[in-house]
Amino acid sequence: MPKNEADSKFVLGLRYSHWDKQGYFWNVPHYPGNLEMIQSYFGNRIAEIIIHEQLDINPDLITSSPKLNKNEVLVLKTNTKRLKLIFGHVPALSKALKTIPYHRWDSKNKWWTVPYSEQFLAEIKQKIEELSLILRYEEEPKAEERVQKVTPYDIPNYRTCPEEYKMKLIELRYSEKTIKVYAPLFEEFINFYPTHDIKTIDEPMIIRFVRFLVTERKVSINYQNLAINAIKFYYERVLGGQRKFYFIDRPRKEKTLPAVLSTEEVTMILKGTQNLKHRAILMTIYSAGLRIGEVINLKIKDIDSQRMQIRIEQAKGKKDRYTLLSPKTLDILRHYFKEYHPQEWLFEGQIAGEKYSVRSIQNIFGAAVEKAGIKKDVSVHTLRHSFATHLLENGTDLRYIQNLLGHESSKTTEIYTHITTKGFDQIKSPLDKLDI
Repeated sequence: MPKNEADSKFVLGLRYSHWDKQGYFWNVPHYPGNLEMIQSYFGNRIAEIIIHEQLDINPDLITSSPKLNKNEVLVLKTNTKRLKLIFGHVPALSKALKTIPYHRWDSKNKWWTVPYSEQFLAEIKQKIEELSLILRYEEEPKAEERVQKVTPYDIPNYRTCPEEYKMKLIELRYSEKTIKVYAPLFEEFINFYPTHDIKTIDEPMIIRFVRFLVTERKVSINYQNLAINAIKFYYERVLGGQRKFYFIDRPRKEKTLPAVLSTEEVTMILKGTQNLKHRAILMTIYSAGLRIGEVINLKIKDIDSQRMQIRIEQAKGKKDRYTLLSPKTLDILRHYFKEYHPQEWLFEGQIAGEKYSVRSIQNIFGAAVEKAGIKKDVSVHTLRHSFATHLLENGTDLRYIQNLLGHESSKTTEIYTHITTKGFDQIKSPLDKLDI
């Protein structure tokens, strides 16, 4: 259509519409309301209506296996933090891949995938070299532009999450974090069908929304599963309906390994943090293996300097636990206490009596990582992963680490056995043995 500010503003107001910069056209998803609004607005200016049906294609199957020579191995680093390996009939290499945790064989596409880590990649390269195979290493290009989540500013008559939904979450004692996740997810769902009574939305409509999340919004597997749970909560718990299985293909969550900082990197982060309160917060998180939500909920009474323990109340899974109170952490906490005089919460924000915010801690950590010159993709939670990994490398029994972290299952804690570099530094490439 000819460039017109009023027309562009109208199209922009349609649900999930976006401008395709390369094709130089507007892309508008076809679902209830959009077509009718377009016909009403443009009237006889419309020359022809052509509706393009969305093909139901599994994005993982779009890329076919590339052609390889008999002795070539393609190792592709994917955007899901896994390594995809494509090669011919090499039993020895397949056997080696089976020793890597969370390996997976795709029988349909005939390729292997394993979690990405520098350690696993090095082991794979070494095995390929031992077998006299040729390595082709590539990285998957970044995902294409996706439809953005709609906001109250994007569409008229935006519907907020029903109060009864939030109240039921509170009534059933769901955590504050879960409420903050579920409410916006359900809000996105009900604004996908803006003209429908929420109670009348049926199963096919739910499935259609989830497919939209995958094909148009290109959300992560975790986001997709959370959205399904948020929708199910309304129809099963708020409305009191029967528990029901919706015929929605829940994707298998990709098994990935968490990033971990070395002891030297943790030292640089802590030494580079000069502000007393900021340093005390980061030291407490790392030294005790805390989640970010746990550190902001710490109260002064939770610090037991006699037993050298920190009490974590109502952590993930509504469970209490005790973890370590490091002498160095206790020392900096005493200095911090004398200077800042917190009242109830151990770490207070700018307003006395209010606990520190998650966002502030994330900003503190981000600035410290940047100052230390660390290029890894890390977050505050990486300090917790690093705590566990460093304990394991120092010989601490896995059962004690499980208790300190508050893991219900030992399988969750066992992931750190796949991250540790203990012994890995003893592996030598066969190239180093050659007299060259």
